[in-house]
Amino acid sequence: MSKPRVAFLGLGIMGSGMARRVLANGFPLSVYNRNAKKAEGFAESGARVATSPRDAATGANVIVCMVADDNASRAMWLGENGALAAATPGTICIDSSTVTVGWTRELAEAAHAKKCEFIDTPVTGSKTQAASGELNFLVGGDSATLEKARPVLAVMSKSITHIGPVGSGALIKLINNFVCGVQIIAIAEAVAMIERSGLDRTRALEVLTQGAPGSPLVKAVSGRMTAADYTPNFLLRLMAKDLKYSLEEADKLSLHLTTAAAALDTFQKAIAGGYGEKDIAAAVDLLRAEK
Repeated sequence: MSKPRVAFLGLGIMGSGMARRVLANGFPLSVYNRNAKKAEGFAESGARVATSPRDAATGANVIVCMVADDNASRAMWLGENGALAAATPGTICIDSSTVTVGWTRELAEAAHAKKCEFIDTPVTGSKTQAASGELNFLVGGDSATLEKARPVLAVMSKSITHIGPVGSGALIKLINNFVCGVQIIAIAEAVAMIERSGLDRTRALEVLTQGAPGSPLVKAVSGRMTAADYTPNFLLRLMAKDLKYSLEEADKLSLHLTTAAAALDTFQKAIAGGYGEKDIAAAVDLLRAEK
């Protein structure tokens, strides 16, 4: 059987790696990115570079969106030039963006109104995992739709976990990222404290990274902090966005995420300090500069 035609919307740090995995595995691919320059290499590799989300979605059996936030996702899907304007009944619509539960459910309703199928599939993993096809997909939606989408998701992933109904993937992703954001600020504070105290930084960080605090994230980010390598794997401003969304979702559940609020405050200060377009590890420089 021929492989389904895939439209991929969003070619940023994550989307570009994901789309290349789809293309490398033989799926006919059309791509769209708001900044057309990021799509140039795809034409050379055999993808069709579209002029709008609607153009990309024309003739597609599967549409995948991977963008920064609710507003960017809405712009890709809705409106006269949005992907849903070209989607035909039975098209599988997939949003892998880290967005709010409310927007996810609204998008699902819009897709169903077009007689399309929809799943939310945010991912864990970063730039390296996107490029190597080792992301972890967190899926909300109908299990039958997931099975139809699985061949496309499989070439981008290490694992695919069905969490529950529409919105479940979006919610667990926000919970995952608020925990990550708290860990990043905690290790940034630890690095700043170690450096200012005069402890041997290498030995001190070995205690932390090889002991109970040493999550894979802490190990990776602390390495970037000590090397002062802030080449974006995960943009700092996007972590702030995820923390904000997490706090909003928690408020709906009558919960206040004290640690997430504290982490967001530090990230917002880092953005104000000019670190927003750098990697999340750059938050440590804000703390290093404190007096």
